[in-house]
Amino acid sequence: MVVARWNGAIIAQSDDTVVVEGNHYFPRDSVNVDFLQGSDTTSVCGWKGTAHYHSLIVDGKTNADAAWYYPEPKSAASEITDRIAFWKGVEVR
Repeated sequence: MVVARWNGAIIAQSDDTVVVEGNHYFPRDSVNVDFLQGSDTTSVCGWKGTAHYHSLIVDGKTNADAAWYYPEPKSAASEITDRIAFWKGVEVR
């Protein structure tokens, strides 16, 4: 079971993650959406497509843009469709 934690809370857990470039992408339904807040931030990866971000909010603390996903990944990255990954201090083990 892979678990993503931040600020003492379990953000996501699943035994069905996809690892791409060292990042675990969790199925969307394994993520606790109560901790996610939408963000206007995007970035572009040449082979995955345009990433969109969520900030995490746990116990009144915010970790801006700490989760990302590709709503329409390019075909080379189709395995991460409907999956979310984490960074910026989120512990994934």
